[in-house]
Amino acid sequence: MTDPKIVHVGDIAIGANNPVAFITGPCQLEGLDHARMMADKIAAACAPTGTQFIFKASYDKANRSSITTQRGLGMDEGLTILSKIRDEFGCPILTDVHDTAQCAPAGEVVDVIQIPAFLCRQTDLLLAAGETGRAINIKKGQFLAPWDMGNVAEKVASTGNENIMLCDRGTSFGYNTLVSDFRGLPTMAATGYPVVFDATHSVQQPGGQGTTSGGQRQFAPVLARAACAVGVSALFIETHQDPDNAPSDGPNMIPVDQMGDLIGQLRAFDALHKGL
Repeated sequence: MTDPKIVHVGDIAIGANNPVAFITGPCQLEGLDHARMMADKIAAACAPTGTQFIFKASYDKANRSSITTQRGLGMDEGLTILSKIRDEFGCPILTDVHDTAQCAPAGEVVDVIQIPAFLCRQTDLLLAAGETGRAINIKKGQFLAPWDMGNVAEKVASTGNENIMLCDRGTSFGYNTLVSDFRGLPTMAATGYPVVFDATHSVQQPGGQGTTSGGQRQFAPVLARAACAVGVSALFIETHQDPDNAPSDGPNMIPVDQMGDLIGQLRAFDALHKGL
């Protein structure tokens, strides 16, 4: 096993025996006022435990189930909003990229570039993301074995950028279903790179509602607690003030008014595992 690496995102040290970091926010950007409201509620949820968070939101959901579903605000407006959130709340920010042309502009603004699961083997995209020098969160494809993520990380590392995190978001299990194999977390951690567990998308039912994806949000806290018990460096949990009416991934998102209690529980599980 390679010695664990630490990825620094703003003031947050992710990896080794550091406290679990939180990547959280709405799935899709809905406007500046909404992003401000969500960041304010998340900050309040994190405050009792002194938890630092990376604010996550996507300016474009390019892999929607149907042409009829909302994709988002677009890169220019989205990056402007994310930049304002970082400046106003002092938190690092994360967003997805979907092609090589988006990497450099996104890298000028965000602290973490995220590679979507469906695109995790796209060599040119990984190289372009790595060349930004930003931290890179790579979602493991639902079709990929956890031990294959070492090859994925090597593509980014070949650019000289080793600020890499590997993220598990469930594995395909028949049609419209995912399963979480917790053996994959220590397997990916053996690369040395910090491992993130995406509790939100692990309970997704891809395409399960015909033109949109379904989900079982009630199981997201269960899986997040299990991931902390196994040992992870960060948790990815999307949240919304009204998940049932959110434009994307509502069935998977945790109501933001429940995040304070959940963060407290997860910090306790993490501290128990790490002896903190």
